This record gives sequence, C-alpha cells and structure tokens, in this order.
Amino acid sequence: MEQYDVAIIGAGVCGANIARKLSQYELDVALLEKEIDVSLGTSKANSGIVHGGFHDHISTLKARLELQGALMFDRLHEELDFPFERCGILVAALHEDEMRAIEQLYLQGVENGVIGIEMCSRERMLELEPKLNPDVVGGLYAPSGGILEPYRFVFSLVESARKNGVQVKTEFEVAQAERDGEFWQIQSKAGETIRARYVVNSAGLHADTISAAFGAERFTIAPRKGEYYLLDRTTKAKPSRVIFPVPTEVSKGILVIPTVEGTVLIGPTASPAQDKEDFATTRDQLEHILHSARMMVPSISENDVITSFAGLRASYGNDFYIANSEKAPAFVQVAGIQSPGLTASPAIGEYVKDLLKKAGLRLVEKPSWDPYVHKVPRARDADPYTLDTLVAQDPAYGDIVCRCERVSEAEIVKAIRAGHTTLDGIKYYTRAQMGRCQGGFCTYKIIRILMRETGMSWDQITKHGGNSAILKGSL
Repeated sequence: MEQYDVAIIGAGVCGANIARKLSQYELDVALLEKEIDVSLGTSKANSGIVHGGFHDHISTLKARLELQGALMFDRLHEELDFPFERCGILVAALHEDEMRAIEQLYLQGVENGVIGIEMCSRERMLELEPKLNPDVVGGLYAPSGGILEPYRFVFSLVESARKNGVQVKTEFEVAQAERDGEFWQIQSKAGETIRARYVVNSAGLHADTISAAFGAERFTIAPRKGEYYLLDRTTKAKPSRVIFPVPTEVSKGILVIPTVEGTVLIGPTASPAQDKEDFATTRDQLEHILHSARMMVPSISENDVITSFAGLRASYGNDFYIANSEKAPAFVQVAGIQSPGLTASPAIGEYVKDLLKKAGLRLVEKPSWDPYVHKVPRARDADPYTLDTLVAQDPAYGDIVCRCERVSEAEIVKAIRAGHTTLDGIKYYTRAQMGRCQGGFCTYKIIRILMRETGMSWDQITKHGGNSAILKGSL
C-alpha cells in the first residue's frame, strides 16, 4: 500500500497550488483527482480573471487571500507556462444612482490597499475603454486586475508539482476513509487504497461529501450555475479591459472579458442548481447575458457567438472555509472556494501549508526544488522565422491541425505525452477545437493522432473520460 505524508483530494486550481507549494519540501505528496485529467471541474469553466481586490472587505478571509494571491501571478507567470496579462478592470456605472455603489467600492479598495485604484468620470471611462456604452456616467478603474487561461494555469501547476516529486493519481474517486493510528487509510471507488498522515479536502463541489467520508464537519455545498457565451476573436466588440457592472448582493454581475488568447467571454449568470453535474445552458439565461452585456458594450453581436457553456461554483456561506478540522485529526478543509477563488489560489496554497505546519507536519525545504517548467513553443505565437526554426527541429510544427487557433501536430503530440489523452484535455492544453468551428475541422485529425500516439482504438477515445465516448457503434 502506497504511503504519503499528505494526500490532497481534488486537482483543481486550489489543489494544484497546494500540491506545488508542498513540493518545495521533503515530503511524499499525492494529488488525488476523480476525473481522468486535472482541471476538469470548476476550474475549467470560470471567468479567468485576476480580481482587483475591491469587491470584498479586508475583514474577510477571501479578500485577504485575494489581495495576497493577486500579487503572486507575475512571478508564477515567469516560472510556469500559462498566458497571463494585467489588462486592468473597469466597473461601469450606467445610472447616477449607481455612483454611490462605485464610491463604496472605491473606499473599500482604498481600505484594502489596492494599488492605483481610481474613481472615474464619464470622460475618463470612455478614454480607458472607447467601446463602452456612451451613456456611462462614471465608474471605477483597478489597473492591477488581469486575465489568464485557468486550465493552462492548473496544468502548469500540476506539471511543476509532478516535476518536483508529487504523485498525481487521476480516476481516484474517494469512496471511504478511516483512521488507522497516525494515518488515514483512503480507498477509491475502484478499490485502490493509499495511506496518508495528513489529508487536504479541496474537492470543490464535492467537498461536503469528502468531509462526511472522513467524519469531519457536516456542511452542504450548494452549486451555483454560471452560464457564458464565447465570442469569436474577430468580434468588433472586444474591449481592452475587463468590464464589470455595478455588483448586486448575489453576484458580481454579467461581465465582458477580453480573454488572454484573443476571444471575448460574456457572463456569467448566477442561478442555484440542484445537480452538481448540471452543465446545461438555457436560451432564457443566454438571452439575459446578451442583454446585460450589450448594456455595457452595445456593439456585442450574437453573430459573433461561437459557443456557450456553463460552470458550477461551490457556494457555501459568504466566505471561504479554510481551516484545520475540529472533528477529524490531521484533516484540512478547503471548501466554499467561489469567486475570487482563482485569484486567491496561490495564497491558499501558502495558507494551507501553514495550517498543516500548525497541525504538526514537519517542513524541511528541498534544496533541489525547481520552480520552472519547460515552456511549449506554440505555432500561433511564432513569427515566420521562428516557425521555420521549429519546423526544422520538428517537422510536425509544419502541420497545422487546428486552423482556427493555429495549433500544430507537434503541440497535440506534446499534450498527449504530458498525459492529456482526452479531447477536452487536449483542447485545454493546446486550444485546438476552441476556435470558430469548435472542432468541426480538427477533431478527426486529433482522434487519429491520439490513436497513433496512445495505441487506443477509435471507440476508446473520449471527450472527458467515463461515458463520454466520441465514436460509437461498429465500423
């Protein structure tokens, strides 16, 4: 039976940051994920924003970790292979009475210590973003806010953690656990068992189920669905900064987000969901998204929509729940991580490390720890001369598999060899299938490359593992 110092349950953005942080120490660490790949839960379907630090008061844990985490992304971007840009955030007031809320956000941002935060006149808002509705009356500007690609962030964190000794176990769905002396004995639904001295519960939507399995605190994660539209990179409505409306008590509202890879994201909604696997989109909610987004950026056109999707947030109370369990020994809760969880996640890694130390985990720094990962060259980022050099080194760079996003066969192969053996895993690693045709042109080619590289037959290729086979029947 494999034995570890720490087992982390859930390989989303929080679990990945915790794993990478712990990889800096002389520890045996396991990262357990129930899906076939990492980042296939909440982390794959969110807004991809590094928040500005003004939405929540500094008295809350989420605000403190948001502010700390936001400052860590420049260094992480330097060390890891994920797209990131500090483009700034605007909050647009479309009515005079909304300026009171803008003032409160500004004062809260100042109290929180947000760098460069600014209350803006109508003229200043239109100067910062000409695509805004000309009826805007004023707003707020936080230049430190930014955008990133969340799944690539998680992939890079996990790659770094694995490089530094963390064992990543996918398709390990925790079924039960029991305390055996100084260890937790953890069994998966498939029957695999491991032992760990300490356990971190970062299971996202299923953190309540995991907590119950360990005899820890009883609580309920209530999923909240957020639906999105994705607009083609050719849209004329692409802003240069993230645009927020004035927030409500329930939600930060429908946003217009220039993604770091050139497309535009609008959304999300915020509606209660009964099922933790409910990723359906509805026409009514998508109409609401279009209407709300056009209030801020009138040039948004439904003709530019290339896909819609939904994500679920792990809603629990008004703050993050990160603490050593008071009921289960050597068990750390990391639950209720909704917005601004992505921004806070690097700081959550630090915070959980300190909680584990407080619980008795001995931490000895690893002299050989290497923070850098190998950055994969991307055909779409290369100028003609650089691309010629890449093709000379690997002719597969000359075969563009995904025309919309200019993804080469070489990048597909690198994704597969990094362990991403589903269509979704390859999509999130390379962006193939994410363009205007949404995989209509390249999916067949990717399936052929998957079969060649892995030895899988055509009926073993899945979208995201489990019962998501792409091709069924007989040839």
